[in-house]
Amino acid sequence: MASAQRVSDEPAFILHRYDWSESSLILEVFTRHRGRVALVAKGAKKHTSNFRPVLLALQPLRLTYTMAGDGQADIHTLKGAEWAGGHIMPMGRQLLTGLYINELLMRLLARDDPYAYLFDVYAALIKLLATQPDEVIEPALRAFELTLLRELGLLPSLHEQTVNLQPLAAHQAYVLVPEAGLRPALAHERASLTGTQWQALHQALEQGESGFAPLVRACAPVAGALKPQLRALLQFHCGSPMLRTRQLMMDLQNL
Repeated sequence: MASAQRVSDEPAFILHRYDWSESSLILEVFTRHRGRVALVAKGAKKHTSNFRPVLLALQPLRLTYTMAGDGQADIHTLKGAEWAGGHIMPMGRQLLTGLYINELLMRLLARDDPYAYLFDVYAALIKLLATQPDEVIEPALRAFELTLLRELGLLPSLHEQTVNLQPLAAHQAYVLVPEAGLRPALAHERASLTGTQWQALHQALEQGESGFAPLVRACAPVAGALKPQLRALLQFHCGSPMLRTRQLMMDLQNL
């Protein structure tokens, strides 16, 4: 029998947790070097477990776990977890936003597929949720959604029309829609951006791993118009049913 491989001190966030037995949990975690990973935390529900105060969503962690055999098993075994520090738990609306982000990653990320830059952007956004007001969060959230779509290969080019590959006219309005990509806006479509604004987003995305701050700045003046377009595109790729966190936010707004 092959000896267990050990992964030590891995930066991670918990995306979701659910009961595995009376005393244990299954954790879906987003790690920096190995992507989305499933772990069993044996005994984590016991009052005496060292895991109990640590295994929280939206908190930066350092995890140690073992992978049996060749490491291809679906669920690995958690051996250690430490809070990496840096910020408190997001609260209120920011907490719901964090849960929305986690649900997106659960729906869209395949297991064992690493996205180190996406992890870094996610970590930066979670810190903003814990420390900054809404006016800072909105453009950062749009920047995260754009980054997620791009990293997964789901974002059409933003510097040309998708169907005919024609360049964007600077002052014409365009919309980003599922299946059709970027196209001229119709008269009734108010959530649109000009060619110049789409080009600015494209240029910020092209800056690669140094581009999150420029991308947030590019999103700031157009965050409101971007929101419904990106949400529709993300929901399209997530499939049915509607994201539970989105439905919860809509229900709260209607109270």
